Amino acid sequence: MIEAGSKVEDFTLKDEQGNDISLADFKGKKVVLYFYPKDNTPGCTKQACSFRDVYDDILETGAVIIGISPDKPASHKKFKEKFNLPFYLLCDEDHKVAEIFGAWGEKKMYGKTYMGIIRSTFIIDEDMSVIKVYPKVTPEGHGEEILDFIKR
Repeated sequence: MIEAGSKVEDFTLKDEQGNDISLADFKGKKVVLYFYPKDNTPGCTKQACSFRDVYDDILETGAVIIGISPDKPASHKKFKEKFNLPFYLLCDEDHKVAEIFGAWGEKKMYGKTYMGIIRSTFIIDEDMSVIKVYPKVTPEGHGEEILDFIKR
């Protein structure tokens, strides 16, 4: 997993409308970049809603929120509409960006091992360096945890 102090490479992914969004678009702002496994699943919904609930407070700090999962644009669109999510959701269908960050790896569920998204969050500063890594996130209350860090 990428570590605090690492410079982040620029990347471009599609949002729920099919628009290209690049990390470099946000240079000069802090970025809360979070990777999550799947739209409309219980843990991912709790996590997204916790970010939604502190969205305005995070914006006031000058930061933006970007969620990334392997889901397709249509899935992101439904997820955003259903839960009134005001931030970017980007599609990493081939999980290349997740691999760069170390957010793609081996997981276990019900005794089976498989490859998937490791729920993690990265705070990136105005110069595109990682300043904080949350490697194994608990979805509930994560938005407040991030807000507390950013406000310091």
